[in-house]
Amino acid sequence: MNINQICIALSLFMVAQSYGQQTFSSTLRDAKTEVPIPFATIQFNSKTGVISNDQGEFNISIRREIKASDSLKISCLGYEEKQIPLLNFNQAPIYLTPQTIDLSEVLVTNKTYSIDEILENIKERLTQNYDYNYKRRKLFYRTSYYNEMDKYDVHLDKSTIPEFNQQFVDSLLQIMPKTNSSHTEILGEIYGKIEPKTHQKLNILKACRLYDKSKDINLDNYEKRFNAIFKKYVKRDSYFKIKSGWFSVKEDMDPSLFGEEQQATEALIAEQKKKDSLNKISFLAWRKLQIHNFENNNFIDEDNDLNIIHKSQRYEFELKDYAYINDMFVYVIPFQPKRSEDFSGTMYVNTEDFAVVRVDYKNVKPLSKFSLLGISMRKYLKEGTIIFQKNENKKYTLKYRDETLGELVGIKRPLKIVEKNKHVKGRRKQNELKGDIHFIVKNIDKTELIVFETDAITEADFKALKQTAYTEPTALDEYDPEFWKGYNIIEPNKAIKEFKSLESE
Repeated sequence: MNINQICIALSLFMVAQSYGQQTFSSTLRDAKTEVPIPFATIQFNSKTGVISNDQGEFNISIRREIKASDSLKISCLGYEEKQIPLLNFNQAPIYLTPQTIDLSEVLVTNKTYSIDEILENIKERLTQNYDYNYKRRKLFYRTSYYNEMDKYDVHLDKSTIPEFNQQFVDSLLQIMPKTNSSHTEILGEIYGKIEPKTHQKLNILKACRLYDKSKDINLDNYEKRFNAIFKKYVKRDSYFKIKSGWFSVKEDMDPSLFGEEQQATEALIAEQKKKDSLNKISFLAWRKLQIHNFENNNFIDEDNDLNIIHKSQRYEFELKDYAYINDMFVYVIPFQPKRSEDFSGTMYVNTEDFAVVRVDYKNVKPLSKFSLLGISMRKYLKEGTIIFQKNENKKYTLKYRDETLGELVGIKRPLKIVEKNKHVKGRRKQNELKGDIHFIVKNIDKTELIVFETDAITEADFKALKQTAYTEPTALDEYDPEFWKGYNIIEPNKAIKEFKSLESE
């Protein structure tokens, strides 16, 4: 085969590939209000489907040539199901019509139950409605971390070292990043029993991490200034007493400041290599644990803080309405805490088998608060959505879950650093820095998980499966829409799409 034939063959192959796989994107909106519709199911067939993100956006890839009969089936709680032909698909918003439920339809084969009877049926069927057996779950998992400094004050009252003054402290505060974020995305397959505290195996097919390294504080120039100041004013064999209120700690002098740089540098390099090696090994193990805990962290487990079913006596439930979702009628049941419980929300229960197929929840009070001697921590937010789907065994497994956690951490304390030296005549105290610090940091953690496929496997299959080694995710310094092209994932939100490191600008 000559070079022209090779080029022609490659061109034909590329064309065939492009026609054999297409990606369809759009936004779902309410036909009356035009509000985006989150958490809708967009299904092509039993093995290909996605869920719209919290802004109603979706992106689905079809791995074959589109036929005239092909369409997307879109269903969402409270809306009429819609079929969208794919042959002439465009990216215009798709409008869903709110659905009106005829109560007589629901009660054709179901008797009228009181809310207490519904709750009792839910409890009795918890173990039989949900599938805990060995399964292979193909999934997409995303974690996003957002940090913001709400307050950053350092007031210097006293300094015996002229160069360590308020202006120097303010210049340090000025270079500190006030906001930061990172996002990790994983496409993989996890194997094992679907129940808490069981061993799992994870094969990561593809992963990336969006992280702005430029937001790491670069103190290289300041380190040189520190070293010069220390060499000028601080004695070689001194030690430091660092005190904040009642608490104090002793720190010895860093020998690298006075000439032992080579030994200290070699030790730091060796330590960094050790950390890098551990990071590569631990990425898969840590994410496997995170994913398994996240898919099991729900109302089914009695020991979970979302145990609204097991501790139903502590909540007020109301049978408010009926709705239609994924070919099933459901009871719409809002719940509120009677006294001091943590969550309010709405659960949706299949009228036929009393399976809870969806729960929307949000805390009504801080989950925990701590404040002592100027140090405080408040977990002020926990909200999310859990959606289950029925499998081929007529039991339920997790389809989608998202959760957002919010935390405020603060420190407001006096701080004193004293240099002491017992090898000099006279007073041991050599130098002193004294002041007050006040920092408040807001942390937001958002986690999303979608399970595309759930297939039964045997215990023997699980034991024979070899977990593929994985090193580290692909590092991205800005959002790249091409990275996941051809894969079905959860469409990223606006913050992720706009992510760009300072170095990439």
